[in-house]
Amino acid sequence: MTDWKNPPRLFIPGPVKVDDDVLKELSRPTLGHRGKEYAQLHSETVDMLKQVLFTNQNIFLSTSSASGIWEASMRNCVDFDETVLCTCCGAFSDKWLDVARSNGRKADELKVEWGQPTTPEQIDEKLSTGKYSAVTLVYNETSTGLTNPVYQISEMMKEKYPDVLVFVDAVSGMVGLPLHFDDLGWDVVFASVQKAFAIPPGLAIAAVSNRALEKAKTVPNRGYYFDFVQFAKNAEKNQTPTTPNIPHIMALHYQCKKLLAEGMENVWQRHKEMGEFVRIWAKEKFDLFCEEKYASNTLTTVKNTRDIAVADVIKAIQEKHNTVFGNGYGKLKNQTFRIAHMGDINLDDLRELLGWIDEEIG
Repeated sequence: MTDWKNPPRLFIPGPVKVDDDVLKELSRPTLGHRGKEYAQLHSETVDMLKQVLFTNQNIFLSTSSASGIWEASMRNCVDFDETVLCTCCGAFSDKWLDVARSNGRKADELKVEWGQPTTPEQIDEKLSTGKYSAVTLVYNETSTGLTNPVYQISEMMKEKYPDVLVFVDAVSGMVGLPLHFDDLGWDVVFASVQKAFAIPPGLAIAAVSNRALEKAKTVPNRGYYFDFVQFAKNAEKNQTPTTPNIPHIMALHYQCKKLLAEGMENVWQRHKEMGEFVRIWAKEKFDLFCEEKYASNTLTTVKNTRDIAVADVIKAIQEKHNTVFGNGYGKLKNQTFRIAHMGDINLDDLRELLGWIDEEIG
């Protein structure tokens, strides 16, 4: 039985390991969430996130998982007579299609095999019909370890479909991968803090464009908890519509200071170096699940070419070293395994973990 008082060090694709200095921030005395002290915390955190995400538009802090912003995107920015194009290349991009339909929105899928990217040409072909008011993308598909060519997609869309709204799930990409929100021309992008921000789960970050906010004002029945219009009204006062997760925002404030001190180019380079390190090992011992040119710098999905008993290796390393990595997701279980290299994970951590895997597989 796992001792929850001595939890394992996490190399799963989220939540990832959280360092002691971050945990300390979570234990600070709380604030009254309608007082001036919280307003200052909120303001400073949002201002830093705008620098992290390269935007002068709207940043919303949501006490929820990132899945809530899937729903928010649909309910705020897609009217009932419109159709959204959902690009599907893995488990989490597939779920966004389910979210759209479960909220009563009309949605079509652009589906590729797991491990394959969604390309600008495929999206262009669909959007050329003039049928769609919005498109959903996943920046970094956590189930397959694939990074979609979102910068190329965005260039194509800005040139050919400037009126189509763009919603991007960047859950395992934000911070670890380049993200220039305003230049990309996206309308909603979001992530949870338990990935590359290296904070425990419980808070989501969304960047929302001004035009998405204007669109929301015209859409009826946006719901209550995730209403972008109410988020924006409260943001003007450095507040949230409902009670915020103050400890997490304190930790986020702390992590944003560290990110900006390091410099975002350096942060991205650090993640790239970790990704390259794990990929070299994976190609030597196994293989990569997706084509290397699309392989993620925040997590690697390793193809189990040696047919090892993945669950047994995970169990052995947890018992011996109190450390875990991830099995394959969904239909890829045992066919693949996943190693996170994001947030405050470093190269020394990875050397240790990969050495332990080597010991187990012989």
